Amino acid sequence: MRLAIHHRTTYRYARPVVLQPHRMILRPRGSHDIALLSSSLSCSPDAELEWTQDVFGNLIATGIFSQPAGELVITSEFTVEQSAVAWPVFRIAPEAHSFPFTYSPDDIADLGALRIPEHSDPEGRMDGWARAFVRGAPTDTLSLLKDLNAGILGSVAYRVRDEEGTQTPLETLALASGSCRDIAALFIEAVRHFGVGARAVSGYMFDAQQSADDPGSTHAWAEVYLPGAGWIAFDPTHRRLGGANLIPVAVARSNRQIMPIVGGYFGSPEDFLAMDVAVRVRPES
Repeated sequence: MRLAIHHRTTYRYARPVVLQPHRMILRPRGSHDIALLSSSLSCSPDAELEWTQDVFGNLIATGIFSQPAGELVITSEFTVEQSAVAWPVFRIAPEAHSFPFTYSPDDIADLGALRIPEHSDPEGRMDGWARAFVRGAPTDTLSLLKDLNAGILGSVAYRVRDEEGTQTPLETLALASGSCRDIAALFIEAVRHFGVGARAVSGYMFDAQQSADDPGSTHAWAEVYLPGAGWIAFDPTHRRLGGANLIPVAVARSNRQIMPIVGGYFGSPEDFLAMDVAVRVRPES
């Protein structure tokens, strides 16, 4: 399936302001089932773009602006070929079929912080919630992860949340609601309480049921590392498994490390008027 993605972010100011460098993570990651066919990134006013890779291998564009502006428009457009199957079969190594399992010494060293819960849990509430999904010991590893992926929405309702940042997992459980990034962060934290490696993913999702006038949005999900199978996509917001209809742009230990655009300006808080985001994901004819 060939998909065309259009992502435009517009910042408006009360008067021309001096723009600081903006860090942009907007170019998709290639893989065995995602081929990048074309890509463009533009800024208005014009910016000098410097390309680098971060510690996770994500492509980072830093925009350097030379003139003040009353409006900043950042537009990313690209086309990908998405070939992930809807019902994948994962060849998990025999030693990881049953949970709990032990990673190899190399995997333990390389996964590092991706196996460690990010947030403190002094009263054990998070650990207790996660362990409730474990039906016994031993239990089938993939079935456990599927149960968690499908079961989160039993405790948390999805809601659109325009505020910046990600709720902590305990906040999401207490509020019983969250955005896709909040739900993904809860899933990741639970997986790490099992001692299993997990990472955050940001990108886009193609929804064939989406109406033509739906503005669309970015999306957040998770990946879990299982020996033999490698990184497996889990989308707890939609109770989906595997990479079908997902277009990953960046991976990291935490959502806050892969925000699509991070930048600022020199001026007063009152100078900022509004930010608008328009995303469109469509099949390319």
